[in-house]
Amino acid sequence: MSDTQDLPTPQPGSPRPQDSYLQGLNPEQHAAVVAEDGPLLVLAGAGTGKTRVLTTRLAHLLITGRVRPGEILAVTFTNKAAREMVHRVEGLVGHGVQGMWLGTFHAMGVRMLRAHAELVHLKSNFTILDTDDQQRLAKQVLQAANIDDKKWPPRALVGLIQRWKDKGWRPDQVPASEVGDFALGKGLELYEAYQGRLATLNACDFGDLLLHCLTILTQHPDVLERYQRRFKAILVDEYQDTNVAQYLWLRLLAQTWRNITCVGDDDQSIYSWRGAEVGNILRFEQDFPGAEVIRLERNYRSTGHILGAASGLIARNRQRHGKTLWTDDEEGQQVKVAGLWDEEEEARWIGDEIESWQRQKHKLADVAVLVRASFQTRALEERFIQMGLPYRVIGGPRFYERAEIRDAIAYLRLVASPDDDLAFERIVNVPKRGIGDAAMKTVHNMARAGHVSLYLAGHALSGTDDLAARTRTSLVNFLHMVDRWRGDMREKSPRELAETVLDESGYTEMWRQERSPDAAGRLENLKELVKALEEFDTLAAFLEHVSLVMENAADPTADMVSIMTLHGAKGLEFQNVFLAGWEEGLFPNQRALDEGGAKALEEERRLAYVGITRARRRLTISFAANRRVYGQWSSSVPSRFLDELPSKHVDHLERAPDARPDLDPFFDDAPFAPIPNRFRSRRAEQAKLIEGRAEILQVRSSTPSRKFDIGQRIFHDKFGYGRIEAIEGNKLEIAFEKAGRKKVVDSFVEAT
Repeated sequence: MSDTQDLPTPQPGSPRPQDSYLQGLNPEQHAAVVAEDGPLLVLAGAGTGKTRVLTTRLAHLLITGRVRPGEILAVTFTNKAAREMVHRVEGLVGHGVQGMWLGTFHAMGVRMLRAHAELVHLKSNFTILDTDDQQRLAKQVLQAANIDDKKWPPRALVGLIQRWKDKGWRPDQVPASEVGDFALGKGLELYEAYQGRLATLNACDFGDLLLHCLTILTQHPDVLERYQRRFKAILVDEYQDTNVAQYLWLRLLAQTWRNITCVGDDDQSIYSWRGAEVGNILRFEQDFPGAEVIRLERNYRSTGHILGAASGLIARNRQRHGKTLWTDDEEGQQVKVAGLWDEEEEARWIGDEIESWQRQKHKLADVAVLVRASFQTRALEERFIQMGLPYRVIGGPRFYERAEIRDAIAYLRLVASPDDDLAFERIVNVPKRGIGDAAMKTVHNMARAGHVSLYLAGHALSGTDDLAARTRTSLVNFLHMVDRWRGDMREKSPRELAETVLDESGYTEMWRQERSPDAAGRLENLKELVKALEEFDTLAAFLEHVSLVMENAADPTADMVSIMTLHGAKGLEFQNVFLAGWEEGLFPNQRALDEGGAKALEEERRLAYVGITRARRRLTISFAANRRVYGQWSSSVPSRFLDELPSKHVDHLERAPDARPDLDPFFDDAPFAPIPNRFRSRRAEQAKLIEGRAEILQVRSSTPSRKFDIGQRIFHDKFGYGRIEAIEGNKLEIAFEKAGRKKVVDSFVEAT
């Protein structure tokens, strides 16, 4: 069928579809659906029926004959959302809607680009590279430029290029101020070379799908006019998540008819780390003067106390349109806030609460535990396994299944048992040591011929010329490290041994040098792994524990608790939600605040709002009063977000029978109770260090940094190497070699 086919015209006297499809809409939803042509912004709070409004408006445009299917452009962020929209619209209009441009931004970009590929020097059958292909291409570009791809990894180059493409910048458009220090300032040259290689291959990556479309539309007015006249109605889902390239593309296409409907929630914009710009939705009325703005504030998901807590918290943000969620539902239970001794007790308490919920004949599938950082899942997973509580980790692997954790454990397995060939193979060249496939084939041949392990075969080859001299040297060095670590195993605790292995192997340094967005999270996971080893007397006991944990794979069809990050929970809802780890530095995340300042704090608060609004009937927020870091206790100050929750919606839990008041001067005789007023008043002023059962109370503002001196050389994950020039409490002023002078928190730097 052609793109311009009309819907059938209703016959006189026949029932009109609109007699039913508008029923059940509340006044605000109805107003959004039937709004006249022109720019329309629907600010849809959490649980207010966003998807229903968007799909019903699209159906309304078709049913009333205001547009034909081929005159509609409707874009979403996921294929799932696109399929749901098609299904709902077809259900409302009674049949298929062929000819409509409906799909993800990428899908619509591909459709437009294939029609005009020659205008950007491509053929219409161009290939779209996946992530692995992008990294291989980036590696070729780095090698051609004689740049060390260990120091400047291909994945980091791909990430840099993607960020520029998300901004809508071709190589000739990248501002000089944005070039940065990648590969000593050669990032832009590498971008140009990367794009040149793509053109030679008749290929593009996902970032090109809209970037090339922007180039075509801005450089070819006839093509732009064609699409502007064609799309008489544009509808956009989750507008708060658009990046600059997507925003520019939509704005160009909407200029002729100005009939664009954007649905979104600025209070749920939480993806700046992947290019989303909350400013796109905030300036909608400036981009489209005369725009109508309709707020959907009636919530159909949560109880009154949950909504009151969410609204009171998010009202602290300045950069927002402003709306207040409300409900006709009951007030329900107040939001519970619990302070626990440490993260292990927090995990035990959450597990006990979930078991209590289960005993009341509720489903585990209605329970979710949401965390700010992936490393937090370790304590929860281990506790749930001990209890026999079924769980699934959504949006990522379980803690011990993560690639960096598997690598680290492979190192420890090899130390404990040199004959572990699987462990040997996994890490012999991680990080890269020049022991490639050809060398390993030789080692394998030797092992099979002598009926020995790869470890012993490697030792045998170290005295021969069967391997190239450089490869042989690398293998010998690796084997000597393993032998040395085996000696350390008798002298060091499991935690100390793990720190030594990860440091001397270069594995931790590999992730420090990695400049991809997930590198910091991987380092946090490795630190959490080291902390887990503190609980074991021997390395063998720990490895046995990990084996048992890994055997406890949950049945995917079973009734299970969901564990996920706050970012992964967006769009989901559960009857009973636990928000764990609400502590300063963890949530809001200190690294985010150091890098993004006030803007980052507002996004962290939006993330808290998203977490709260996932709950339907019950919500519990918890924090640990202490965390154990490298064998020493340190205080964990409750998150500022807890103070921002309106008190009338919050219930601070009372004393539990397993209190440990002798160890906690802040909590008096309650391990979780109202956050003490003196704790609030001294927030960000005091820190407590607890070593064993000895208490040391110090005031941060007058206490020097715990382990650094002026003039000392340090390393920071983001800014690189530098020297300390001044110390103020736990803040260090550092002159970085490449990033200049900056002030950072001491917990984010390491001595070199």
